[in-house]
Amino acid sequence: MEGQRDAPPADYFHAGEIPVPTRAAAEWKVTVSDGPVIATAIHDGHVLRPSLRGLMALAAADRLREEDPLTGVLTSVGDVRLQAVTSRFEVDLNRPRDGAVYARPEDAWGLEVWRSPLPHEEIERSLAAWDRFYAMFADLVERLLERWQALLLIDLHSYNHRRDGADGEPAPQDGNPDIELGVTTADPDRWSSVVERFGDTLRRYPIAGRPPDVRENVRFPTGGHFPEWVYARWGSRVCTISPEYKKVFMDEWRSQADIAALHGLRDSLQAAVDAVRADFEVRR
Repeated sequence: MEGQRDAPPADYFHAGEIPVPTRAAAEWKVTVSDGPVIATAIHDGHVLRPSLRGLMALAAADRLREEDPLTGVLTSVGDVRLQAVTSRFEVDLNRPRDGAVYARPEDAWGLEVWRSPLPHEEIERSLAAWDRFYAMFADLVERLLERWQALLLIDLHSYNHRRDGADGEPAPQDGNPDIELGVTTADPDRWSSVVERFGDTLRRYPIAGRPPDVRENVRFPTGGHFPEWVYARWGSRVCTISPEYKKVFMDEWRSQADIAALHGLRDSLQAAVDAVRADFEVRR
């Protein structure tokens, strides 16, 4: 896609029926077993490289509130599990390359991210990491598609719903479902029944003792760059579903997790994946 550059050649995976990660893939947490389901948490990371720490204006707690902590736990539903370690404030893997570094407040919800303008060399280092991620993921998908006719990509995210502060009222339910399913790139001619079964299964698992509000494309109707890039490259051979969880599994201001709630969400997500898995377990 426009703006993307080829990363330096690297062997991210060993050859074989199952693509085992090499040392070149150690930049991310990547686990691969034999199956067609990929689960990613590309905004779960909190780490900043040392050269950026002194330039960062945001406190660690403020960064964490805008990241997607604990979404990496949910990747356990995948045969292939991929978790970003680096903070989105270093490089946002769900934005196009030319917008992947939050250089100005308007890039980051009005937040003053940096004490002064980022040096050019720091921006280039971050963009090089973006290039490596997309090169690695392309390598992974190509290898998996040699074994499976189609893949299911679960692109995991979370969102804040208490923007008015720790003691403020949560955002209205009408525009803030408990689970939003981003399915803007799931080819409806091929995957509509998969998306329907996936959502229906999630609705059968209560959240806080009540049926969950699960809807499609409410808050993010255009999707993110990552699923758009996947669709542009592989079309309907990859069905991408992007569950965006309201942070009902944690206190977004105090960074306190509700482990029971998180595990409940993981169980319901596992059931949803199991409900559609047979559609993808067709070998080439």
